[in-house]
Amino acid sequence: MSHTQPSVLFVCAKNGGKSQMAAALMTKHAAGTVEVHSAGTAPGSTINALSAEVIAEVGADMSSGTPKPVDPELLRTVDRVVVLGDEAQVEPVEGMAGTIETWHTDEPSERGIEGAERMRLVRDDIDARVQQLLTELTDGDPA
Repeated sequence: MSHTQPSVLFVCAKNGGKSQMAAALMTKHAAGTVEVHSAGTAPGSTINALSAEVIAEVGADMSSGTPKPVDPELLRTVDRVVVLGDEAQVEPVEGMAGTIETWHTDEPSERGIEGAERMRLVRDDIDARVQQLLTELTDGDPA
């Protein structure tokens, strides 16, 4: 484990669904070992209720989340910035400590899957990626 706590910022366009889901799942799995943030490039006004519902089904909680914009100072300091989906774009800022990666998440609606079933598939895709990232941040980091 590194001398400082690893940190991650999850970003999507509205910060009401995918990035909040990823943050809630990371918070659950990391159990305090990773500093977790989420933000949106064009934040909406509310949390997606269906996202919160399917996250609660797996014992995570995003119900108290509030959509917020990307903080440039946070961008500079986190170890990893993860952009979820294709709608949001995050440009590197000067002096950035970490890296930016994009997760092209599963989109079941493209296959005609909607509602809670769609959201569970999105959640499970994000959850698998979050667990892989947690391993990278806590075990595979030589810092």
